[in-house]
Amino acid sequence: MTTEDPAPASLLQDGDLVLLVDQKSRRYLVELATGTEFGTHAGVVPHDNIIGQPEGTHASSTRGQAFRVYRPTLSDYILEMPRGAQVIYPKDIGPILMMADIGPGMKVFESGVGSGALSMGMLRAGATIVGYEVREDFASRAQKNVAKFLGHDVVDRYDVQIRDSYEPIDERNVDRVVLDLPEPWNVVPHLPPVLRAGGIFLSYSPSITQVTQVRTALKHTGFSELSTTEVLNRSWHIDGKAVRPDHRMVAHTGFLTTARLLNS
Repeated sequence: MTTEDPAPASLLQDGDLVLLVDQKSRRYLVELATGTEFGTHAGVVPHDNIIGQPEGTHASSTRGQAFRVYRPTLSDYILEMPRGAQVIYPKDIGPILMMADIGPGMKVFESGVGSGALSMGMLRAGATIVGYEVREDFASRAQKNVAKFLGHDVVDRYDVQIRDSYEPIDERNVDRVVLDLPEPWNVVPHLPPVLRAGGIFLSYSPSITQVTQVRTALKHTGFSELSTTEVLNRSWHIDGKAVRPDHRMVAHTGFLTTARLLNS
């Protein structure tokens, strides 16, 4: 049995994003560039020693520190990417995609795009997004993050406008509304002409008092099927017969509230 050489397209290339993981599982997001070096306290790793190698290879620093090299997952990128605003974490993005039923061809109105973490999840699921963001620096960062990880072609499905969704919204007949805002209840009264009948609303709110206010607004604006969920994430330590929950867990981050618009 012979092992075939990796196809050139599968090899790590100049300009690729890679994740370097050291022996203590510390993770570093790096964009490969010919003639460049990545430096840590454990020495320097020339990018040229990684370019042209297959994913899953090992790279050693000038001080003998070994790094495992992978292409980053979307979760890796979100946790390590440049950000201007706090992001929605991967533990919530996965459930959001399911609870809001985000899929190919969906037209999504998003407000509070922040650094673009949730946008990337929805775009990779095949949605087209119109986003309102009040801060130009956040909007710019989100667009750069999206283009860096998903490629510039995806930007054609990502229209971020410097707009305030607490004011009237121009979009019509969207399939989904997804909000990450301090006062989502101020958006709800504008939604009946924006969201199609039967469409899904979802808001991410850190505080339960925010949830109670947005649910009240939804009830008064023709929404039904209201539901609020909190997602907890607990990892486990497994080493032979030593099996126990890890001492630390990702507990509360935010509440996910969903509703559907009735046909008035």
